Amino acid sequence: MTDKLSLSELQLIIKDSIYLAMPDMYWVMAEISEIRENYAGHCYLELIEKHPDDKNVRARVKAIIWSNRYRFLKSLFENVTGEQLRSGMKVLVKIKVDYHEIYGLSLIISDIDPSYTAGEMALKRQLIIKRLEEEGVLMMNKELGFPFVPQRIAVISSASAAGYLDFTRHLKENSFGYVFYTALFEAIMQGTETEQSIINALERISVNAALFDVVAIIRGGGSQSDLSWFDNYKIAYYVTQFPLPVITGIGHEKDLSVTDLVAFRSLKTPTAVADFLIGSVSEAENYLNELSTKIAENTRTIITRYRDITESFRTKLIPVARLALSDRREQLSNRIIEIINIGKEYIIRAGFLPKNLSSRLISATGSFIFANKTCTERNRLDLISFTMSTLENVKSRLSGLENTLNILDPVNVLKRGFTLTSRDGVIIKSAGEIHEEDTIDTQFSDGQIKSKVILPQMNQEPQLQVKHTNNY
Repeated sequence: MTDKLSLSELQLIIKDSIYLAMPDMYWVMAEISEIRENYAGHCYLELIEKHPDDKNVRARVKAIIWSNRYRFLKSLFENVTGEQLRSGMKVLVKIKVDYHEIYGLSLIISDIDPSYTAGEMALKRQLIIKRLEEEGVLMMNKELGFPFVPQRIAVISSASAAGYLDFTRHLKENSFGYVFYTALFEAIMQGTETEQSIINALERISVNAALFDVVAIIRGGGSQSDLSWFDNYKIAYYVTQFPLPVITGIGHEKDLSVTDLVAFRSLKTPTAVADFLIGSVSEAENYLNELSTKIAENTRTIITRYRDITESFRTKLIPVARLALSDRREQLSNRIIEIINIGKEYIIRAGFLPKNLSSRLISATGSFIFANKTCTERNRLDLISFTMSTLENVKSRLSGLENTLNILDPVNVLKRGFTLTSRDGVIIKSAGEIHEEDTIDTQFSDGQIKSKVILPQMNQEPQLQVKHTNNY
């Protein structure tokens, strides 16, 4: 083909070809990937088809529901399914293939089969339940022991939800005056972020599980579509594995969600959850009261029975005690007589004891004095010997010190040839202390002379020249 086409001519050929090839309306099964409404009321969608692995996309196309048709289809779909059209939902739609020169290929939706979507949702729910059953975890949370007095409640909810406010107010204002401790772990309770938000809240609670008795997942009422986010495998699985009993009150009036099915206890509303907790504490109180009454009754019965037994034994013991006392009295009298006789014998023996002790004391004293006298004499002799030896040593040391003093005597030092130099009576110890024209005194062993100091000339070695002025 040698003819040249403009882009618009090519687009018209494509458009005509599609119209001629697909002139009819078709029912198509697809999954909504994206959906949005614009200001004019038109609904724009992106439809996809996934592989069986539910991850990879094998087909994708744009679709449109015009506003005049969308209002009707939206109302019909929500009335039948209880759900809103949203991402991730599988639908069966009646379409007309359309091709626009600027916007390209798209599907114009004219009808939708809500029963198909409802069936898909029910099937998905059943598949989740079946999977949990096959994994053997469906009843795990229900098998946990429920606390006797559930007063510490970890709450998963939105802080601004009316259901949460009703729940806390109902607990606080209970007619019994019970005290409950609640901690809110805030989460998103509807929309695509519900799954991860609730799982994050459960994980935060599990870190401090020892601080709580139960977990309450609550939200206010809503449409079926708002509550369908709890038909979720991951949320349900986390609940089955949770170490604390989980109570749900997420607003289902008809069917239970998968999360409700796996929870320890599911209730319709947040206030119903509050009533359940109040009732549990009330049952515990009633049980304790009944137990207290039974304990009191049993105690009274036991006391009465043992009082009768005690009285019976008392009656039987009186004559036995009297007989025993009589025997003991007789034994005591005999023992007293024996003690008196023994005492007399000891007194007689004691008269001889002082004489024996006196004799032994005199003898022992003489021996002690003699022994000490001998020891004293020996010590005296040792002391004299030690004293003489010490005196000789001291005398020898004093003699040595005397010799040393004689050697160091200045007179003897001068006799050995040393002299003593002074100026004005002050002894000179260094040549640096002498100045020119100073008069100095020199002391010898046999006399004293006076000298006058003359310093050396420049460039000569320093020396001390002494001029004799007097000779003694």
